[in-house]
Amino acid sequence: MNIGKPTLLLDENKCRKNIRNMVSRAKQNKVDFRPHFKTHQSLEVGSWFSHEGVSKITVSSCEMAHYFSTQWNDITIAFPVNILEINTINNLAAKINLNILLESEQSAGFMVSHAKENLGFFIKIDTGSHRTGLLPENKQTINRILEITTKNKLLEFKGFLSHAGHTYNCNTYNEVRDIYHKNLVILQELKQLYIGQFPNLILSTGDTPSASMLEDYEGVDEIRPGNFVFYDLTQLTIGAANASQIAIAMRCPVVAVHKHRNEVVLYGGGIHFSKEYIDYPGLGKIFGLPVKQNTDGTWGKVVEKACLSKLSQEHGILRAPKEWIDTCNIGDTVFLLPVHACMTVSCMKKYQRVGCNFSNGDKNEIKAMG
Repeated sequence: MNIGKPTLLLDENKCRKNIRNMVSRAKQNKVDFRPHFKTHQSLEVGSWFSHEGVSKITVSSCEMAHYFSTQWNDITIAFPVNILEINTINNLAAKINLNILLESEQSAGFMVSHAKENLGFFIKIDTGSHRTGLLPENKQTINRILEITTKNKLLEFKGFLSHAGHTYNCNTYNEVRDIYHKNLVILQELKQLYIGQFPNLILSTGDTPSASMLEDYEGVDEIRPGNFVFYDLTQLTIGAANASQIAIAMRCPVVAVHKHRNEVVLYGGGIHFSKEYIDYPGLGKIFGLPVKQNTDGTWGKVVEKACLSKLSQEHGILRAPKEWIDTCNIGDTVFLLPVHACMTVSCMKKYQRVGCNFSNGDKNEIKAMG
């Protein structure tokens, strides 16, 4: 495989295995599976979910919903409704089953006045991540949203939706479990309050750490994890995945070697990886980890005591032990696992497929949105 610039590699075998595993988990727990597609952003990768029987998805924007609407008929936009995109929302709702999120009286009132097609909506609940959503004790606003939306029969209340994003700050199974159960208690209390009025309401939740680490999803009706399709170093440090499950890696050319500093300069910077980082045990602040290359274009174990330690726009600085630096030459390439798969994919917009027997050339390239 001839690669002259930073290239995002996708191991199809690992990816499909991750998909099958999560589909199986959802089936075992008898919950609906609505995976979040903001991680891979690809129609082709999305088709691998279809092959496993998945029929509905989650996205994070109207643009993403439009992109996937060519292949998917049931989509939830898991982002507070942007009323400035009302025309796009109506156009989408005219051809697919579309759900949006409401969390304010103002947005509810606007949708009552402007929704022209059948449209489902969830009320977003903040169960502890404090990014967005209504606090569960704010029953007054919940009641007002439900009251306001009855004025337009095209709007259908689907239920309560949460994202326990604070599991991403966890380091142990017990921490993830505790957050999941607190999230569950909050949602179930709301369900009990409103199930009499809305007998078909569901509870929808989704985060990769809890979906990957817990065996029991009892109490919710729908899960929406997304990052699991690839996993990344963030999930590795949480304990939601092991390194062998990470299905993407960046391949970067070596452009300079500074042996006196035990550093290699890579063509691969913030515009490729994003500038997200984690504090990794024994290494401190890192932007990626190098992995050993296999002859078939895939990768193996993490290189010990080495990391992507600095990023600028185009440059990546790889710090490693002397014995590893001594093996590096200008013109070599290095494989690196990213910190945040979703952000890296958003930067790169396409993948080079590895891990399957495909012919060389364009057929190996998989495009993402953008």
